[in-house]
Amino acid sequence: MSGSVSAALPADSVVAVVVTRHRTGLLVDSLAAMAKQTHPVSHLVVVDNGPDQPARAVVEACGLPVTYLPSWHNLGGAGGFALGMLHALALGARWVWLGDDDGRAADEHVLATLLDTARRHDLAVVSPVVADQADPETLAFPLRRGLRWHRGRDALGGGDPTAELLPGIASFFNGALFRADTLDVVGVPDLRLFVRGDEVEMHRRVVRSGLPFGTCLRAAYVHPNGSDEFKPMLGGRLHAQDPEDPVKRYYTYRNRGYLFGQRGMRLIGALEVFRFGWYFLISKRDPAGFAEWLRLVRLGRRERFHRAPH
Repeated sequence: MSGSVSAALPADSVVAVVVTRHRTGLLVDSLAAMAKQTHPVSHLVVVDNGPDQPARAVVEACGLPVTYLPSWHNLGGAGGFALGMLHALALGARWVWLGDDDGRAADEHVLATLLDTARRHDLAVVSPVVADQADPETLAFPLRRGLRWHRGRDALGGGDPTAELLPGIASFFNGALFRADTLDVVGVPDLRLFVRGDEVEMHRRVVRSGLPFGTCLRAAYVHPNGSDEFKPMLGGRLHAQDPEDPVKRYYTYRNRGYLFGQRGMRLIGALEVFRFGWYFLISKRDPAGFAEWLRLVRLGRRERFHRAPH
């Protein structure tokens, strides 16, 4: 660890938390965007899940007060954010700002805009729009509202160009800002999920808590486009997430099995069987793929949280 804090941070302090692994080239841009915010970041905590290729030099050169936490046990995104968020609370953070190593704040006003929105709307959590870094008017990930899927930022305001808040919807690990006392209520990400679905599980807890949250439409966080995994069917009215990488597929489907067995998500879980059955058996004509999906979902339902086989 480096750059530890010996005294409490000032009132209204913002501690940024970033999790990284073997992506120092991208991390440079992410931290540079944090360092130039018009509302200053009080402290930065970086959890490095790959210290065999350390990010220490990049972290310590970013221009912010930092704590570098190398983890020789790969905690994944879930465990990395949990460790970083707990460390931020221990430092005395009033706000915790989460960032990704392959994404960055779109401009220097993002943090100030999120703080302003959270205060005026009394939000427990507020996130920016997660936009495609190659085309910032396109969403990095498709967003479902009811039965409709949206890929453009212009659709989020429902046709109202003055809209500034999308209530009840947020992306938590790409630029979201949490009040510290929100984490007292909802906790930190679940280490067992490792990656894939950990953000959805946090979203479920925030929804269940009844705390107000939403997406600020005036702020953006740019990220590589992740839409390729979401395969359309029924003329685009439904989508199914189908990663090509076997490790990503393992965690995606296993964790979905766990998630959709939880309170507040069981109805959606019942619909998942129809949706993925249609996708694998009718759209893709891949019965073996559906059998593998069922196997992995059952692992999650039984809480068999072993790491993916290599």
